[in-house]
Amino acid sequence: QVQLVDSGGGLVQAGGSLRLSCTASGLTFSSIGVGWFRQAPAKEREFVAAIRSTGRITYYADFMKGRFTISRDNAKNTVYLQMNSLKPEDTAVYYCAADPRGSYDSAKLYGYWGQGTQVTVSS
Repeated sequence: QVQLVDSGGGLVQAGGSLRLSCTASGLTFSSIGVGWFRQAPAKEREFVAAIRSTGRITYYADFMKGRFTISRDNAKNTVYLQMNSLKPEDTAVYYCAADPRGSYDSAKLYGYWGQGTQVTVSS
């Protein structure tokens, strides 16, 4: 049974940092890509960042502007999203997703999803 567990969210002041983690089980983690998406209230889920299986290739949404960094540790079956210089508009539930079948920035192409972790940035 495939399971993705998101963690690391919380409440932080604007300008602060958080590191999200996504730990996978039940699949060959080192051979699949992983992405992060987020969804704010009353908004559609949007792409944040993604990383290919080896970790050498990464993708970011334009709004990142260098603030977020995605990385992975295949020995720990874990992908990280380091978020710096957080803004109130970054407030959302953040989800990791695994095994995209095509474009890494399309949520509908991912086969597995975590439960989400809430990130709240206060002004």
